[in-house]
Amino acid sequence: MSMSNIDHKPIISIGALGGTISMTGTPGSQGVSSNLGAEELARSVPGLAQAATLQLHTLARIASGSIRFQHLFDTLAWAGQQIDQGAQGVVVTQGTDTLEETAFLLDLFWNRHQPLVLMGAMRNPQMPGADGSANLLAAVQVAADDNSCDRGVLVVMNDDIHEARRVRKMHTTHVDAFVSPVFGPVGVVVEGRPQYLRDTQQRPRLPVPPAYKHKVLLLEHSLDDDPDIVSYAVSAGYAGIVVAGFGSGHASESLRDALVTAVAQVPVIMCSRTGAGSTTTAVYGYKGAEIDLQQHGILMGGWLCPRKARLLLAAALWNGLGRDALASLLAAWSV
Repeated sequence: MSMSNIDHKPIISIGALGGTISMTGTPGSQGVSSNLGAEELARSVPGLAQAATLQLHTLARIASGSIRFQHLFDTLAWAGQQIDQGAQGVVVTQGTDTLEETAFLLDLFWNRHQPLVLMGAMRNPQMPGADGSANLLAAVQVAADDNSCDRGVLVVMNDDIHEARRVRKMHTTHVDAFVSPVFGPVGVVVEGRPQYLRDTQQRPRLPVPPAYKHKVLLLEHSLDDDPDIVSYAVSAGYAGIVVAGFGSGHASESLRDALVTAVAQVPVIMCSRTGAGSTTTAVYGYKGAEIDLQQHGILMGGWLCPRKARLLLAAALWNGLGRDALASLLAAWSV
């Protein structure tokens, strides 16, 4: 549905998936759940209809923890159709629990010049100081600006503009929960206009795969843990393994041995569990450190957090990439 037909305004399509921004309670209910669709969300935002000609679509009404890959590829196809039909940008509203992951997965496949902007809310519409309206207005303003083109998928929260591969949710409830560790936001929204602080590097996009059935294990390494889960995963048919390792990408000797055995059968990526900083490649030489791991064919995740490395590995496997092509893709996205 279009909220306006004034031709001189940019056309922005909004697709609603659910999440806190859409959640309200009803008399007698316990807590809130996804009830509001795209039209209700848009009507609640002062000034939104003046910012753009809006095309409104309710794609789902689910909590973001229940988003499946199928939802995202359906959303990707819908967003592409909106661009083909004349939209200058696309905004997707969803829950924040998995926002950093959905944004990154979409970014791996979004090959359009126009911006695809994701956003959500930390407070539901019935809470004091609800942030959803401001975030939605800012997201539309970002999507409508020509300077947002050729930047891939962006995340807009609390007037900050983040690159999908950098952004992390770092607090459970605060409205400023989303940050890009070390790098900071790529831009900010000031007086209704995005101001970009740096250029965005172009990175290779992947074709949409015909199927996405390969499973990738994400294992967080912890003190004196049991490495047997690695062999169990390979036996169970997992096609790849990502480890959230110690420090700058290290494993215990016992986990290292399990990973060296596994990498003969499936690709393995070592990331850091710390939350900020890159894995290293040439500092530590002890058994289980990065030099040793790389000598046995294990790839280092660089700046990618473990969750995003899992998605990149899965996307590579869905497209049938071999080890060398995977290494090149990882190198392009992990810096």
